[in-house]
This record gives sequence, structure tokens and C-alpha cells, in this order.
Amino acid sequence: MLGAATMAEHARSPAMLAEAQLAAYNARDLDAFAAVFSEDVEVYDFPSTLSLKGREAFRARYVERFKAEGLEAVAVHRAVIGNRVIDHERVWLEGRENSAPIDLVVVYTVREGQIARVDFIKEGSPQ
Repeated sequence: MLGAATMAEHARSPAMLAEAQLAAYNARDLDAFAAVFSEDVEVYDFPSTLSLKGREAFRARYVERFKAEGLEAVAVHRAVIGNRVIDHERVWLEGRENSAPIDLVVVYTVREGQIARVDFIKEGSPQ
């Protein structure tokens, strides 16, 4: 049985943070989703284009997206290396029946128990 300190540490591990944001994304729970990210989170499009900075800008990006009832993302593969999680994700913006999947690689960098940086490598583009 894990002790409370160990459980608390695992609750904020990079893998658990990546899983928590994915679950909140699929639930379209904007508050839970944003809470996993640091106040000054930076989001980059590969290789180095800063697309947004800050939790409020991050929230604003997902407000409309979270209105789509069929929104779904799955982690096809996940690797954890130190404070980074590398996910191969497959996303359906309007549900599996209504939209083609978008494949992307996402690198989540964790600092101080929150996701501080996100790097997207995309195939295709959202409509």
C-alpha cells in the first residue's frame, strides 16, 4: 500500500498530469483541464512557433472547442522521460462519425507539479 506522501507525489507526476488533462479534455471540463497547466504555460507549434502563452489564453482557445459534443482524444502511445511526457494522440473534433481523426505528437513538459509547456507536432489541421 502506498503512503500518503507517495500518492501525493504520483498525483502530480508527469504521467498523471498528462492523463488528467486528457480525461478533462474528453469530459469537456474546462476548469479541470486548465487547472493542470501552469499560470504561465507556453504552447508551441513545432518546431518553435509560440502559439499562446498563459492559462487564460489557453482557456480561451478551448472554450469553443469544448462545445463540440463528439470531441474525443485518445493517447495511442505514451512515453515518459524525466519531466516530459510524449504522447501520440488521435483527436476527433466532431466525433468519430462526423470527422476524420487528426494525429499529433504532443510533448508536455512539467515543472513544479503542473504542465508548463506544450509542444504540438500536427498531421492535418483543425477545421
